[in-house]
Amino acid sequence: MTTNLEDRVLRRLPLEILAFSLAIAAASLLFFSPLTGLFILAGGLFSAASFIWLRQTVTRFIGPDKKTALRSGVAFYILRLFLIIAVFLIIILLFPRLILAFAAGFSSLVPAMLAEAVLAMAQMKRWKV
Repeated sequence: MTTNLEDRVLRRLPLEILAFSLAIAAASLLFFSPLTGLFILAGGLFSAASFIWLRQTVTRFIGPDKKTALRSGVAFYILRLFLIIAVFLIIILLFPRLILAFAAGFSSLVPAMLAEAVLAMAQMKRWKV
């Protein structure tokens, strides 16, 4: 089970992903075309949706029957991986010059998690044990 703090962080992360991708997309408008900004934003939306789906799937499969949960969890994770690969493949085939923009938006999960880690470290009472 997750604690109240963990639930708040896990609910806040998709919003932070969207905020980071929106900020990157807005900044990209200064240097690149609006289509590039749109692909950065689309990557962030896809990343947030993927995070939400993964969280719901993991929460649903954690239960008393570990063998079935493990099999189902691996199957859903493989399905998720294939869907991510399919989306990237479609973008590569249709818009090969914009794949880096989509990847930049998709990678906005990294600064969102880093921001949460810094926030958690700032709230700690003691730094060393």
